[in-house]
Amino acid sequence: MEIAVIGTGMVGRAFATRLAGLGHDVVIGTRDVEQTLARTEPDDRGIPPLSTWFADNPDARLVAMADAGAHGELIINATLGANAIEALTLVGADNLAGKVLLDISLPLDRTEGWPPGLSIVNDDSLGELIQRTFPDTRVVKSLTTVQYEVMLNPARLPGDHLMFVAGDDADAKAAVTTLLEEFGWRPGGLFDLGGISAARAIEMYSRLQFTLAGFYPDYQFNIALVRPAADHA
Repeated sequence: MEIAVIGTGMVGRAFATRLAGLGHDVVIGTRDVEQTLARTEPDDRGIPPLSTWFADNPDARLVAMADAGAHGELIINATLGANAIEALTLVGADNLAGKVLLDISLPLDRTEGWPPGLSIVNDDSLGELIQRTFPDTRVVKSLTTVQYEVMLNPARLPGDHLMFVAGDDADAKAAVTTLLEEFGWRPGGLFDLGGISAARAIEMYSRLQFTLAGFYPDYQFNIALVRPAADHA
């Protein structure tokens, strides 16, 4: 499948590497290709410049946002949540029209310290905002309830654990769940929460996720849903 990853941070890079390893035709979208490749120092969050990643991924392709949108049959939004709408606007509404957009970003608000809050919360979500802004795009929210290494390889954790999906288009959710199964998520571990408004619940879990992370040296954890045995009879 032709896939465009929007975002050049650690998450976007990890997705590009994993998807290419699975045989997909992947490009990474950025605002300015030359400027991005010219950076030689870590950014303000300590992320190494993309040029160092390209040294280990020489076949990776970095293109302008609009070119990424034109390339991808499926688009993955791996931007910072605060930048998502601006970035996707550069990708282009026409390029996004009719396509599946997997939104894996969170509208994190770090102004009050740790754990971060959300700038969009309770009666709205980033997933819904993206869907409203690009109404012809088939938005699916998923994966933000775990750290990106677990997103891409759920077998890092033992036992059965869950991944949630939400979106208004059933075929789009089916396309996303197929991709998640390629990553290693079990069909029985994929939980369809319904329409895109359920992105509120998915995004709001982040507060518990970041709080739990304070008790461990890493983000290598997930949740499982436990029900009475009669449910499984």
